[in-house]
Amino acid sequence: MSVHSSANIKRITTHILQEMKNRGEKISMLTAYDFSMAKIVDDAGIDIILVGDSASNVMAGHETTLPITLDQMIYHASSVVRAVSRAFVVVDIPFGSYQGNSSEALRSAIRIMKESGAHAIKVEGGAEIKESVVRILSAGVPVMGHLGLTPQSIYKFGTYSVRAKESVEAQKLLEDAKLLEECGCFAIVLEKIPASLAKKVAESVSIPVIGIGAGGNVDGQVLVVHDLLGITQEFKPRFLRQYADLQSVMMDAFTNYIKDVKSRDFPNESESY
Repeated sequence: MSVHSSANIKRITTHILQEMKNRGEKISMLTAYDFSMAKIVDDAGIDIILVGDSASNVMAGHETTLPITLDQMIYHASSVVRAVSRAFVVVDIPFGSYQGNSSEALRSAIRIMKESGAHAIKVEGGAEIKESVVRILSAGVPVMGHLGLTPQSIYKFGTYSVRAKESVEAQKLLEDAKLLEECGCFAIVLEKIPASLAKKVAESVSIPVIGIGAGGNVDGQVLVVHDLLGITQEFKPRFLRQYADLQSVMMDAFTNYIKDVKSRDFPNESESY
């Protein structure tokens, strides 16, 4: 077993992520959607950057993740990959690009990998997408699973409330996690499920389990970077710890700039040629 921590690794890989789980080192994961933000996140030492379909919400202003297209995800992923020198970059395959048709799933995954330079893809679901997962993995593309609250299925659920609180759904989630591991997925994201169930899943599979609203007894955590930084203020679920209030900082900067322009204070003589 490697004795090196993730802090002094030049490039994170699936093998290193597995080693981190094996030795009990927690895995850090954040979203990014553009070059500038991804460079800061990568320089900070994050382990995984997720180019999430949450770009549909925080970058494009859609109510759900469903409208974002494969072309748009590739654009965001390409921007992120160009900024990153250390983190492992995972890209969401968007809604409609893999469900129900394994051939289309494979084409979508290959396009993401070839055109963006990303390191892996992420899909939502368990047994119902098994054929697509196996097909993608057969081409040598690393796959991260996603169970629990799956935003691409929001109209099926009808709510963003906690999933798998009842025994039947909890049992299916546990079975799906084991299935994804058996198929060959390198990791699984668990979103908004009871902490006790997430702990059971993390102990039942050998691959890393990353939580978002799934308690602390998993192998790592992921948050949306805009939520963590307080750029978005409307979304404040229990699981979100806001580490900054950049909306206020940015508003102060913008209003001061406007004031200085209006008062003719900017630019002054030293700021002119």
